[in-house]
Amino acid sequence: MPPTHPAPTTNLQCPPPPPLPPEGSNIWMVGVGGCGMCGLARMLAGRGLRVSGSDCTPSATTQSLSEQGIEVATGEGVLPPNIDLVIASAAVPQDHPEVQQARNRGTPVSTYAQALGMVQSDRLGVSIAGTHGKSTTAAMLAWILLDAGMDPGYIIGAHCEQIGGGSRTGAATVPRGPHAGESGILITEACEFNRSFHHHRPNIGLINNLEEDHLDIYGSLDAIIDAFGEFAKLLPPAEDGGSLLIAHDGARRQGITPPLNCRVSTFGFHPEADYQVVWDAAVRRAGILRDGMWVTQWTNAMPGAHNALNSAAGVILSHQLGVEWKEAADAASRFRGLDRRMERLGTLAAGEGMVTVYSDYGHHPTEIEKTLHALRAAEDPERLVCVFQPHQHSRTRFLLDQFAESFSAADKVIVPEIYFVRDSEAEKKKVNATDLVDRLQMRGVSACHMADFSDIVATLRADLRAGDLLVVMGAGPVWRIGRDFMSTSV
Repeated sequence: MPPTHPAPTTNLQCPPPPPLPPEGSNIWMVGVGGCGMCGLARMLAGRGLRVSGSDCTPSATTQSLSEQGIEVATGEGVLPPNIDLVIASAAVPQDHPEVQQARNRGTPVSTYAQALGMVQSDRLGVSIAGTHGKSTTAAMLAWILLDAGMDPGYIIGAHCEQIGGGSRTGAATVPRGPHAGESGILITEACEFNRSFHHHRPNIGLINNLEEDHLDIYGSLDAIIDAFGEFAKLLPPAEDGGSLLIAHDGARRQGITPPLNCRVSTFGFHPEADYQVVWDAAVRRAGILRDGMWVTQWTNAMPGAHNALNSAAGVILSHQLGVEWKEAADAASRFRGLDRRMERLGTLAAGEGMVTVYSDYGHHPTEIEKTLHALRAAEDPERLVCVFQPHQHSRTRFLLDQFAESFSAADKVIVPEIYFVRDSEAEKKKVNATDLVDRLQMRGVSACHMADFSDIVATLRADLRAGDLLVVMGAGPVWRIGRDFMSTSV
């Protein structure tokens, strides 16, 4: 029986965000070690605010924040006095002690998404939305603008060494191009979870793609389309500089763009797209045609047609912001990617040859399928072995059959326990890792469940042989398996 989806929740129009507190105000961030929160903390500090916060456990991220002058307390503690604004991560429950203390004092409390709207309110906001590819596209765009001297700010939910991490304050004004002299560029990922992106206030938007996900929140694909439509309506009218770039195929644009007043342009492989993307997988060559004429081409370091589209979106947006086509393409050809997005960890000796190891953040069926097929084509391994950790029980249950179909390019799949986050205990009881293993085996995929990470590493050491490709995949702590495997020999 297919899973029953919950009824969609009512979509309420988000009010405009308040302005940021004035320079010198005290900001307390609950869950400051999160991937987006730490970037926001650094940006707020860079804009003259006094930032500190807490996180449930110490980490390399909290250590880095402390070294940069952002004090971090560990655990659930006491809210310091004289705090002007509390910002809470989406992972922080409403009954968190520090949040409750703030409310009892009358101190304003903002979510991470609401705070993004605040920082966008006095910047030229560029919001990157879509079910897949937000981090890669945002990082690519940031890299091109940095390379072109546009001095952008950005908050990206992943680490990219090439752009200096995941956040940057950026210039207060745009140095050149059609927006010269206007408020500085700020690139942010626009996450659809819990309709967070409705708190954004962008001038320029991207919708890369749109699929079923977060069905515990939305209940149906129609509700997801409606939510993306509401996000797009946040863009100003065309005469005020509002602009949306949306995928010609795969973004359900017919359900999103008709009521919009902003400028709309499409991109994709379809020849009727405003910006037609061309991809030659054999040589990883990407290009863009406009009205049937070549405008630019580049070599993409990241394999896969999906990454060609991500890169093309970054190139197009950078051009709309004032970067010349050739300048954008030259920068795109030098973009190496970011952590855990088809990240090549290296090779390990095995008998007479080598095992190649990749780490990837993919946790949605489409991401898995495209990534595995792209890596098989790029690396041509003897066997492709995938360790996949499902992320959230609700997503696993709702998309169980799609997950089972997404591993056709793998020769063997090892599934650890589902990563439990945000879901209820009741949801946790409705599905488990062996359910996915059973579905994979029904489709003829060699699959097994192993709960303990150390046992998985030991099995990989014993089983992998020369010519194999290992992909460690998922949004949870599964990345540790790739790290631990690389620290030993096969």
